[in-house]
Amino acid sequence: MSTVLVTGSRGTLGKRLVSALRQTGHDVWQCDLHHTAEPQYFRADVGNYRQLERVFEQDYDFVYHLAAEFGRINGEEYYDTLWQTNVVGTRNILEFQRKKGFKLIFASSSEIYGQSREPVLDEDLPTRQPVIPHNDYAMTKWVNEVQIMNFEQRYEVPVMRLRLFNAYGPGEFYHPYRSVVCLFLYRALHRLPYTVYKGYHRVFMYVDDLIATLVRCIDRFRPGEVYNIGGREYRSVHELSDKILALTGASEDLVTYLPEDAHNTVNKRPNIARAERDLGHDPKITLDEGLPLTLEWMRQVYHV
Repeated sequence: MSTVLVTGSRGTLGKRLVSALRQTGHDVWQCDLHHTAEPQYFRADVGNYRQLERVFEQDYDFVYHLAAEFGRINGEEYYDTLWQTNVVGTRNILEFQRKKGFKLIFASSSEIYGQSREPVLDEDLPTRQPVIPHNDYAMTKWVNEVQIMNFEQRYEVPVMRLRLFNAYGPGEFYHPYRSVVCLFLYRALHRLPYTVYKGYHRVFMYVDDLIATLVRCIDRFRPGEVYNIGGREYRSVHELSDKILALTGASEDLVTYLPEDAHNTVNKRPNIARAERDLGHDPKITLDEGLPLTLEWMRQVYHV
């Protein structure tokens, strides 16, 4: 089995990935900003090269780079932290990869596509037309991909890029910058108002389906490849809200409907055939199955 480092290991996806990797027998180390007494854990800021030096005193076979400042609004309000963590942080990881030689699995984002006229987003789209991200978060993730491509050309470093689309599920704690499923569920459960923008569509992927694919990346690692990792269900955000209102018994009076969300992509529907073929990606849990599971976890956590 492999020796693996996960940056952002205490985040929503990181915690589940660490657990799943250990269950499959890998020797897993962690890096994050939280204070914890867990073994094989480094507290370090990826945006600080000096702090990372002790993380990379030892060797790893694989590094999952999940550490990032997440979210559109977060990126607008805390843009300085966003760029330091996402751009300088990823450059730091690439510098250590150049020196140490590990294989890198990078968590990118569907946000990099911007507002495309293409009805379905395939991985090669950014090479066929200009990429114009709508917000600072999206910009940093596309800059990260360009950084990686640059290092691949200059130093032949082995990297896989994964563009994640709307993962949701248990383990995502609420704050105002979280994903749409978490935001709507929490606010409906607590009878707090929220906004739905009409005409917006997304695919939704339950977190367990994502984590299973991330774990397989070790055995199916393909340097230089990029993959869309998303679900198969393409639903409107309005329909998602309706399902959540029905599940929670909340009133539609909580919802304000608006026509447009500034600096956000209207429709995002990925082609996931490449990930299905190469990584065995197979999202099985439907929204109708995943939402109740997420709601039950949220009820237990928030005692509602």
